[in-house]
Order: sequence, then structure tokens, then C-alpha cells
Amino acid sequence: MLDGKVAVVTGSGLGIGRAHAIALAHAGARVVVNSRTASDVARVVEEIRQDGGNAEGCVGSVASMEDARRIIQTAIDRFGRIDVLVNNAGINRRGALVDLTEQDFDEVIAINLKGQFLCAKAAVPYMIRQRWGRIINMSSNAVGGSRHGAAYAASKAGVLGLSLSWALELAEYGITCNAIRAHAYTRMTQDSADRARQTAQAGGALPRGLSYYILPPEAASPLVVYLASDSAEGITGQFIGIDGPRLTLYSRMRPVSVAIMPGGWTVELLLKHFTTTVGGQLEDYDLSRS
Repeated sequence: MLDGKVAVVTGSGLGIGRAHAIALAHAGARVVVNSRTASDVARVVEEIRQDGGNAEGCVGSVASMEDARRIIQTAIDRFGRIDVLVNNAGINRRGALVDLTEQDFDEVIAINLKGQFLCAKAAVPYMIRQRWGRIINMSSNAVGGSRHGAAYAASKAGVLGLSLSWALELAEYGITCNAIRAHAYTRMTQDSADRARQTAQAGGALPRGLSYYILPPEAASPLVVYLASDSAEGITGQFIGIDGPRLTLYSRMRPVSVAIMPGGWTVELLLKHFTTTVGGQLEDYDLSRS
């Protein structure tokens, strides 16, 4: 399905990224495996090669412009091109607003958001020249808010904004850009997954969404392979979720309700009319979100 294509998967030493890299290689792509940990990179590269695939490793942090360029250059030097960029690298630093440190916040934004920008910036010139490319950015369900996970939620909401913007900007060059999200059992979600399993073993009802954390990372990879292929031509600017058997297309930001006040709104007019106009369409917010 991806014969002749070259893919870069950031953060692919473990977890979902590893699963994506192996699935892309299995579909015929030549793959650059990236992580900040050399042993993880070497292990995944060897897995792919043992399975008959073609892979090269690059150790580095996507938060560094120099490393991001080197990751993409590895694809060019080793395979002669770059067709698919899967921006998967990510971290989480949980903490309440009053406890989260500036360093933790900056690190999450640097890797989860800036890292996607830097890798795309390095890869897109090559895609423009060949007038074909696929950018697949990992976002998250956390864009809807996450208790004690504001830094992560902010970074992933930023990813969604980047993805929608790049879809508009790059369409004329035959380059698509989509954001996806998936739940799976990884180091990042281990605490939530263990909580879900304990609840299930005790015969209790799982909190909404937690059941999907016990899925293996490989369950999300078919969507990445599909979006990386020629068959996904024209699919761009979308936010898509995959959780095992459940495939979800999310709506982009659209007005829910509009009220017009000739001459403009004042505080007095809002006091009088807010609840009878747009206020009547307020969406319930689940305050139990983890």
C-alpha cells in the first residue's frame, strides 16, 4: 500500500509511535524511527528489519530545531525523499494550575507543539518540490479539557490549530494534513489504564472513555497507514479519532447559536437577553473529566 514511500515517525521508540512505525513499514514504506533514547530507536529499527522492512534510526529531540532538521535529513540522506511525516512525539506533565511549574509547562509545549512545527518546517520544502505529502499530527481528546492536565490539553489544542492551518496552506501542493487521536495502553496512559482495569476487575462501571485506554497501541495504526496512502487523497483538515472498533470524525469549531443586537451589545443588554438568546444553547460541560 505504501511501496516507494518514505515515512518519518517521531517519538517512535515506544508505545503508539512504535506501533505506527512498524505498521507503516509493514505496508511497504521505508521508515525513519526517532526517539530521544538510542536503545529504543535501535530496538524498533531491528524489529522492522527482522520483519523484512527497511528502516533507519535517528536519535534526537523534536524540540530542537537542529535535531528536527537532522531527523528529516536522515530520510533524505538514507532514502532520497520524505513523503509522510507522523508527528507523534509527546510528553505529559500533570499538575493542578497552582502546582504546575513553568519548566513543566514549557517542556510540554516545546515537545508536543513546537516539535510538530519544527519537523513539519523541515519536511515540507521537500514535499512541495515533489508536490505530494502526508502530514499526520497526533492530537488528543484532551483538547476538550483535562483536569490537572492543562499543559497537555493546551499543547494538543495547538496541534489541532496547526493541522487545520497547514491543510489550508499546503493543499495547492498536493499535501494533506490531518490531526488524529487515539487511546491506548502506553507509559503516558498507564495510570489511567491501570485504574480502568482495577475498576473492571472489581465489577464496577468504567468511567466514560477509560475502557479505551486498555487497547494495545497497534489498534490505532491502521488509520495512520490509511491517511498516509494514495487512497486518502483529498482527506485533509480533519480531526479523526480511533479507539479500537470505534472510528470518530470530530466537527471543527462552528457557531452553536448566534444573536444579533443592532447597535451592539452592552452589559445591560446581555443581562437582559443572554439567557434567552445564545445562553439557551449552552452545552453541558462534563466537570468529571479526568
